[in-house]
Amino acid sequence: MRIATTLDRKLLRDLWRLRGQAFAIALVIAAGLSAVMMSLATLDSLRASRAKFYADNGFAQVFAQLKRAPSALATRIREIDGVANVETRVTAGATLQLPDFHDPVRGHILSMPEGLNRLYLSAGRLPLPDHGDEIVIGEAFAEAHGLEPGDRVSMVLYGRQVNPRIVGVALSPEFIYQLGPGELMPDFERFSIGWMEREPLALALDLDGAFNNVVLTLSPGAKERLVIEKLDTLLEPWGGTRAYGREDQQSHRFLSEEFKQLTHMGQMFSFIFLGISAFLLNVVIGRLVDTQREQIAILKAFGYSNAQVGWHYARQVVAIVVLGCTLGLAIGAWLGDGLAGLYGDYYRLPDLVFRMRPQMALAAIAVTAVAALLGAAGAVWRGVRLPPAEAMRPKPPQTFRATMIERIGLQRLLSPASRMILRQIERQPVRTLMTLSGVALATGIMVSGVFFPDSMDFIVDAEFHRASRESLAVSFTENTERRALHELASLPGVTLAEPYRSMTVELRHLNRWRRTAVQGLAPNAELHRVLDDRMNAVELPPEGLVVSTVLADVLGLRPGDRAQMEVLDGRGSVHDIEVAGVIQQWVGMSAYMNIDALNRLLGDGDLISGGFLAVPEHMEIGVLEQLEDRPRVAGTRSQRGTIRAWEQTFEEVLLTYVTFLGAMAGVITLGIVYNAARISLSERARELASLRVLGFTRAEISRILLGELSILVVIAIPIGFGVGWWLAFQWAAQAPKELFLVPVVVS
Repeated sequence: MRIATTLDRKLLRDLWRLRGQAFAIALVIAAGLSAVMMSLATLDSLRASRAKFYADNGFAQVFAQLKRAPSALATRIREIDGVANVETRVTAGATLQLPDFHDPVRGHILSMPEGLNRLYLSAGRLPLPDHGDEIVIGEAFAEAHGLEPGDRVSMVLYGRQVNPRIVGVALSPEFIYQLGPGELMPDFERFSIGWMEREPLALALDLDGAFNNVVLTLSPGAKERLVIEKLDTLLEPWGGTRAYGREDQQSHRFLSEEFKQLTHMGQMFSFIFLGISAFLLNVVIGRLVDTQREQIAILKAFGYSNAQVGWHYARQVVAIVVLGCTLGLAIGAWLGDGLAGLYGDYYRLPDLVFRMRPQMALAAIAVTAVAALLGAAGAVWRGVRLPPAEAMRPKPPQTFRATMIERIGLQRLLSPASRMILRQIERQPVRTLMTLSGVALATGIMVSGVFFPDSMDFIVDAEFHRASRESLAVSFTENTERRALHELASLPGVTLAEPYRSMTVELRHLNRWRRTAVQGLAPNAELHRVLDDRMNAVELPPEGLVVSTVLADVLGLRPGDRAQMEVLDGRGSVHDIEVAGVIQQWVGMSAYMNIDALNRLLGDGDLISGGFLAVPEHMEIGVLEQLEDRPRVAGTRSQRGTIRAWEQTFEEVLLTYVTFLGAMAGVITLGIVYNAARISLSERARELASLRVLGFTRAEISRILLGELSILVVIAIPIGFGVGWWLAFQWAAQAPKELFLVPVVVS
């Protein structure tokens, strides 16, 4: 008991004497652990919430869209081997009209679910079977516009004006990540999900006794691909557009990509911060052992074993780790709760509550402790293995040697203080290298944080100011003859109108395939253009397909290759087409053709899917009001509204992200520079005191002490820019390339 008490008192005295350095190291550990726990615990919370939502509400596993099929076909679908549940649905696009909101609002209306993709009501009730004028709307849209049960919403549904009454507000497992057609970022103000009773919705769409959408769940052990192939065969005569599994379902896919990025973030932060904390502990404990050589010798002379002495110093590491982990868990829980709230604004999950499982926290603490102990193990071992007689002698002074600058004859250019600084740097090459690396890494983390806003600005400029320069994009309920464009061009306020035709296709090359959209654009287009990697407009060739770089990489396509293009419009036509070029595209994974060439290929006349319109900003509302009265107009997208939605979405996310990385970089720099200063002071205390006796002023002494750190920081910063570029490329590489590319741009 007496031995343990003595070492305990020494432990407390040593920790108190090192309190500044210990706290700085604990902050680094806390920063790393909080970042890891924030990302991994948030990931765990998202996964658990999504899994529960899927299970509780019967999320489907296979999805298919078609033109029109009789309800009796559902019986044949149920007979497919591997199918567990089948639900046919009626779906339609709509245009919503709100009295105090003038931007166009698109909607996606579905028939009420019966067994699959069931709704989670957050307010109100479900529509009654005999009430055809009732609707349930998505929670995000309701919150964005302050809508509640009892309000009415006006919408154009397949050319018909309807005014259903809102009776409920709900969430759906099918729309956790809610995107409008062709969009890549949520815009809750301009896109809505809604559910109505099947019968009135079917009557409005002329689908009485029929369906145009089907969802399935599979039996345990069923082969999804085989089920999809058989389902496609059944739906092909009815205009089926190829079924797809859960992994390709839009909402599920976006959330899965977010999971990957959170995993990568946790791994990267754990590597960075654990490495730095291990280095700092090695240096601090090593210096402590060096200054306590005589104490170690006395302890051994009184009978303490190497193990007892080693455990004494290891406990100092454990104490610092415990402090850091305690702070890290508390900060991680706070940050994770905030991050979960931020995700809750975009991923609509009913039970998204941040939780930190004890086993996850214990595993993270164990990994942190092991890394810290391994980092300090070398320093502890050097101290305990010394024989008492050798340990009683002071550590021999370092061998003097001239610096490299002195050896090449440039010492006359340096003052005595400068030569002392350079000698100290050269005497500790490993410590110098690690200090440089740590500060460079902190600089790199800061650079990698600020690149995201610059990259998003670049994408917005490229996609929404240079490529897509239209004010409004109008889509028709179905493909229409080109003369409909003249009607759009004649609207008061429209200064220019260009046609487009859009087709959903499946492109195949070798053994690879992807579902995408082919857009037919007008020759010499001014509003909606295709750009090359130098941001110059590209003229679409008279024949052939032009694909984005991502689509080309996914399918292994090069200019001159031939690909198979199956048009998913219900006809099932397959065309062999040449790839005429590859262009840079930052958002999406599309293909383009000359609209005349696309119409010739499809052979169904000179048709268009809609038009791009140029409208002065002050006249846009008037044009939108006129478009609302045209039954053939299925929807309108405002370019200015899209840009505002992007900016609003990224503003909060990027500000949070940059602030977090800035704090992390600050903690790393504080821990490294503060410990380097304290260690340098303790090592050179007698030397600096002697200089004071010789007449050096406090300012001169300070320059000697701080000059070493200043030189290291100045050298580390430009290296940090390179590290930042590398980290930025690593972050950019984690972006879901098939959804959008992230260019590395640092202003």
